[in-house]
Amino acid sequence: MAQLLWPQPPPCCFHGLDSDKERTARAIGLCKSLVNTFNLSFLKKRDLRKAQNEANLPQHNLILDVVTRWGTKQKMMERVLEQLPAIRRVLVQDRKHCHLNPTWQDVSVLESINAAIKPLADFTDVLSGERYVTVSSVKPVLELIKGDLLSPGPDDSTLTASIKKNISTILTGKYTSPAIQNLLTKATILDPRYRGSMEQAGSLVDIKHQLVQELLDLKGPEVSEKGVSGEGSSQAAGGNKDESTAAPPTKKKRLSDLLQNRRAQLTVQTQAMYSKREQADAELTKFLQEDAIDASCDPLMWWCDNQRRYPLMANLAKKYMCICATSTSSEKMFSTAGNIATPERSCLKPHKLNMLVFLARNLSD
Repeated sequence: MAQLLWPQPPPCCFHGLDSDKERTARAIGLCKSLVNTFNLSFLKKRDLRKAQNEANLPQHNLILDVVTRWGTKQKMMERVLEQLPAIRRVLVQDRKHCHLNPTWQDVSVLESINAAIKPLADFTDVLSGERYVTVSSVKPVLELIKGDLLSPGPDDSTLTASIKKNISTILTGKYTSPAIQNLLTKATILDPRYRGSMEQAGSLVDIKHQLVQELLDLKGPEVSEKGVSGEGSSQAAGGNKDESTAAPPTKKKRLSDLLQNRRAQLTVQTQAMYSKREQADAELTKFLQEDAIDASCDPLMWWCDNQRRYPLMANLAKKYMCICATSTSSEKMFSTAGNIATPERSCLKPHKLNMLVFLARNLSD
């Protein structure tokens, strides 16, 4: 449940028609080789700085595509396109690497790819956060992306339109699972920024019944436990008192005596269950009838301020609001552990490593 992945576009997204696959692969491969050449050469970096000053370009370094980092491919292509005049000035004087100078066909392909995936970069960065609620925004973001950002525009090239279509298809297939759809819907409803505004009336009724049942199952009926325990304790106390004075003669139990205690327990439990169900239904109905808060507000702070008004729903909100929309936080954790458990520190005990990782992740800010 906790690993709702915001998927990174696979390589097939960047392939439009079959005739464009070779051009796309060549342009991306050339872009990677170009960035590697500049990053591995101090002289190339120095010449790039000079060329940037001459062309009045920003003093930015080239970005290398990293497989484990979402969005670096798009950032690499965008930076190459931004620094293309300075790159051409450096490569035109280098006969050894002049073949890395992008042609107009390569530039056209890079521009088409960048135009298709650049609008998704901002949403990806936002959904990769771990210090604020993200899971409840996945469904609204998906609807916005598929309905607006990935819709073909009049100025889109054929390759750009094809890439947008492929990404939309992959995103749709990624979230077709009923379990994931159910989870995303519940998280969106429990977010006071959205509530039930993203759902249709029919599906909202079904999800409401499921949420009410979860509210009942989330915490056991305390009234019945107290009632049963109190009854048992009073009986035990009475028994001890009688035994201290004089033990009464044992009587043969009848069937009605055996069923009487069970009937009393079921009555208390039924009354508590109905009472809790009415409270859960009332809280959920009242919550959905209120107006949604501003999108810039923090839903966790809202629940903190209103948990007395919605004691049952506040506990359910904690269950869903803590889910991260992406695996970025877990990947960062693995990177932190790798930086600590180096070959020079291979003798660290597991519990020591866990404590160091905990301190590194929580005392970094």
